[in-house]
Amino acid sequence: MSLARDMAKTFNPALESYSPKTIENLWPTMPRELMEMSFGKGLNKDGLDAKTRMLIMLCGLTMLGAQSDMQIRMVVRHALEAGATGDEIAEVIGMMSIFAGIPSMNRAMGFAREVMDEDTSKD
Repeated sequence: MSLARDMAKTFNPALESYSPKTIENLWPTMPRELMEMSFGKGLNKDGLDAKTRMLIMLCGLTMLGAQSDMQIRMVVRHALEAGATGDEIAEVIGMMSIFAGIPSMNRAMGFAREVMDEDTSKD
């Protein structure tokens, strides 16, 4: 997060207090229909559905070492919106421990847990 803040400050000193979480708050998730159009069957009618695409993105982000908390949280929100369950999200992240390592898996799981806790507190 400090890297994003430093970069924003370089572009505009008034952005010294910039936080990527503010972007998340503007549009935390997009509707399932928009996800399907943008990421789903719009490009390939026989292609992957939005839920599967979001779970694959989550694998990739975990493999990258769970470097971006904002991206992981947003993808988890989108996966939930696309119909993924908490168990499926946890399984996908857990499977990445073999390839990405335990620290990356733990970090991604922590971000996912934050989102899922937010989601259950809204009910």
